Amino acid sequence: MTTQPQFLTKIKQSLCPPGNGVFTVNTAKERKAALHQALYGQTDNIEALWSESLDTLTTSSKAVILGIASDCGGGILRGANWGPLFVRSTLLANYPQINAFDLGDVRVIPHLLHDKYLNQPTISNCRKALYQDPESKLAVSPLTITEDVLHDFYALYPDKGIFGIGGDHSISYPLTKTYLQAKKAQGKRCAIIHFDAHTDLLVERLGIDLCFGSWCTHILDDLHEHNHLIQIGIRSSGKPKEHWESTFGVRQHWAHEIRENGVAPVIESILAQLKEQAIDELYVSFDIDALDDAFASATGTPEPDGLTPDEAMAILTSLAAQYPITGADMMEIAPFTDSSGKGAISSETTLKVGAEISAFLIEQINQ
Repeated sequence: MTTQPQFLTKIKQSLCPPGNGVFTVNTAKERKAALHQALYGQTDNIEALWSESLDTLTTSSKAVILGIASDCGGGILRGANWGPLFVRSTLLANYPQINAFDLGDVRVIPHLLHDKYLNQPTISNCRKALYQDPESKLAVSPLTITEDVLHDFYALYPDKGIFGIGGDHSISYPLTKTYLQAKKAQGKRCAIIHFDAHTDLLVERLGIDLCFGSWCTHILDDLHEHNHLIQIGIRSSGKPKEHWESTFGVRQHWAHEIRENGVAPVIESILAQLKEQAIDELYVSFDIDALDDAFASATGTPEPDGLTPDEAMAILTSLAAQYPITGADMMEIAPFTDSSGKGAISSETTLKVGAEISAFLIEQINQ
């Protein structure tokens, strides 16, 4: 088992300060500086300040933020790699009282997804670039780094919970997989509450099995039962609800059901299922496109006829009143992407509702 000193050494290599997960030279330099000023009270020597802060992880809050600034697993409109920087900044501006330890960002080489897709010479070159050591044993791709770091995190800090900020939704693969495996080892029965316009239940997309459209499929066996994946807000699918539920054994609540019947029956149904199946804890994975595009258009795949923020919050608050939320993520916010024609207003609106939901989930992890 990895010891705490070994883990701290690993994350000081595999991660970087909050906001620095996007590899840039000058782009968004001022935004990164503003985030660092808010977090550390200065803009100089951030690497050293962040590294020193990691030594206080043991005594920190239960909620721990991890940014994964990768959109390599997406495939429609890109730009979700800026999510961790912008969501953090909005959280700090709108919810200054928020209590969460910021672990930093995964170090992202923007061309990579998972180490299993790479040959050994490429892995060696990337290890040289990231760690100045081609013989290093550390992972180099964002999904693999995330999984590696979080396996150790949960082993060392079983009472803490990760709030992941993406990035495209492929990132939820390592976030949920490590969570579910850790909770199983603790004897906990957990459900994944997945808000999304899309099912993300492809087996593969263009030959790639781990991506924004397929990550759910590959965590099903880490659940006690496949129907412990509960999907809310689905509406953009080439196949009907019956196909997904019968093929994969999941449970879905489509957006039109809420439109037609209101949110109360969906809440009642989910709570009844959780009780019947003796669920202990919840993980919430929130793709911002679960919301109607009138509220969340700064994303790679905005969709009409979705949930309102009030409906999403009604579901979350009702679940949280009866079940602990011990892990969560916010995905697919792409601040520079505008499908609405409203420019900056689109980004601000999306970030505002994304931060509201994120703040609530972080607060719940801290309970």
